This record gives sequence, structure tokens and C-alpha cells, in this order.
Amino acid sequence: MRSPSGRFGAIGVALGLLACGEAQGPPTMAQLGGDWDQVMWGLEFNLTADGVLRARLEADTAYIYEERQNTELFQVKVNFFNSVGEPTSTLTSEEGTYEMRTGDMQARGNVVGVSPDGRRLTTTVLDYINAADRLEGPEAFVFDAPDQHLEGSSFTANPDFTDVRATNVRGTPGQVEVNKS
Repeated sequence: MRSPSGRFGAIGVALGLLACGEAQGPPTMAQLGGDWDQVMWGLEFNLTADGVLRARLEADTAYIYEERQNTELFQVKVNFFNSVGEPTSTLTSEEGTYEMRTGDMQARGNVVGVSPDGRRLTTTVLDYINAADRLEGPEAFVFDAPDQHLEGSSFTANPDFTDVRATNVRGTPGQVEVNKS
């Protein structure tokens, strides 16, 4: 005599086969409406230099384009670390692009960078230049620190916001280098 679970298991398999109808295989990129090579949900990626963690990239969704060697990211978070692996800042944005060949990244849409000691930078576009370990903001920004409030048309900074250089600045500059262009 068969056990009750054996009968139900056989019935479940039979119903499953009937429900499937004709096998159609996995969806293709054309069916899903994209020209990307891979899509990932819940991406987490560590970037290291000489074995030391320098950044941790997280994204809700990532579309990977292998031929172009880049990844389009959505709901992005990047944690930056210094040369000994200590956290220096966290950057968030609505979307971004990660360049696989260079390690460069562009963050777009409601970009916010915050350091552990409370320095905060907001802008709409921010580029991370990996080889120089530098942030560049080609658009208007607001930067706040305990002794500073800056607004300007563009900036460069290190990832921990201790060296901020800006153009067309207004506010209380504190220890920042100001370019008049």
C-alpha cells in the first residue's frame, strides 16, 4: 500500500506536467525587452586594492553589458574604505553606471555622500575616478560639515570629504580650496 504522501506527490507531479502544457524554455532577452547580457537582483560587489577592501558596491538591480564592459545599477549604495580598510564614507543614489575596465563609477539621481563624522554632500551627478581615488561633481552641489556650509556649481573631493575643491562657491568655506571660475 502506498503512503498518503506518495499518492499526493504523484498527483502533484501529474498536475504540474498538465499545467505546463508545451515546454517553452527559459525567457530570452528579446522576450524580456533588454539588450543586456545578464540581470542581477541584490548585487553586492567588493572592490579591493592590494588585498585591502576599498569599496563595497550594492545595488537593488544590475544590468550587465559584457561587450560594453559596464553595468547599469539601480538603488545604489557604495561604502568607501581607506587604505587600512576603515570606513570613510557612504554614497547612495537612485542609479549609476559601473565601468568594469577602469573601476570608475557614475552615480545619478538624488546622490548623497555621508562620512562617519557627519560631513554630507548632495548633488544630482557624481563621478568616482578609481585610478585617482577621487570624486568629481560636474553639477551643482551642497556640502555640509560641522564648521562649513558650501553650495557651488562643481567640485572634486576625496571619498572621505576631507579635501573638497569647488567652483562658484557660496557659504562658509572653512578649510576648503575655492576656485573662482
